[in-house]
Amino acid sequence: MQRRAAIWILETFKTSPSYSIEALVGLISINLHLQKLGGHSQLQAYSLPSSHLICSFINSQLNLQSNLNAVALNSLSNQQCSLIKGYLVDMANQSNKCFPSFTSLDSEFSPGHRVIDNFPECISFNICRKENNDKSCEQELDKIVLENSSSSSVAIIVSDVSIKNNVTISITHIHTFDKPLMKMIHHAVYVISTEAELFTIRCGINQSLSINNISKIVVITDSIHAIKKIFNPFVHPYQTQLAAILSDLHKFFNRYETNFIKFWECPSHLK
Repeated sequence: MQRRAAIWILETFKTSPSYSIEALVGLISINLHLQKLGGHSQLQAYSLPSSHLICSFINSQLNLQSNLNAVALNSLSNQQCSLIKGYLVDMANQSNKCFPSFTSLDSEFSPGHRVIDNFPECISFNICRKENNDKSCEQELDKIVLENSSSSSVAIIVSDVSIKNNVTISITHIHTFDKPLMKMIHHAVYVISTEAELFTIRCGINQSLSINNISKIVVITDSIHAIKKIFNPFVHPYQTQLAAILSDLHKFFNRYETNFIKFWECPSHLK
């Protein structure tokens, strides 16, 4: 979409490089433009009187003052949340500062400072090949679990995400030394699976770092495409989650040079 507009503005050839012509035209990225429009649309809520129902819905402080806790977003059931429009949820999150703001100048995305630039040998991926049958994938998965579950210095993170009726459920299991250590379950409304998967991985890695003597992390997931976005240097709408993940990985790798993380793909029908 932007390429066609840039070619039309500059009247250049169709074979011109996309990044070059977009830089010359000065077009903002589509996802950032949509974030800008979304932010502007949320300003209307702040111009409403404090007695307005929408203000009572999105502002937790007003709920405490006016005894309207029953209409607060965090007081609604999953079924009630599924009936709420997405932009109202966004306004509530923005008003209560549930999520950190996005910054394209975060040092984690700067060339030369990125994790993948400084610790390329500490990161590996195991992608399930299409030619392998289910039995072969199961055997490989059993082997990697048995090899690593006997060591107290290895943390195994198993993540899974499902969406039903616009309610996203993310589950994270953390095992170490052949014992289940932690299980985390999160619910969110109007969140796509990729963002939920990254949030689940973020929680798993963060909790693994709090365990003493962990030198290796094995992440088992059915969304390897979402994992690869962690090390993607280009701008996309998930960088808020990625900045936190990359910061944790920097801390993990800086502890010892031998620390290692491996992402293992497991098809969802094998879980």
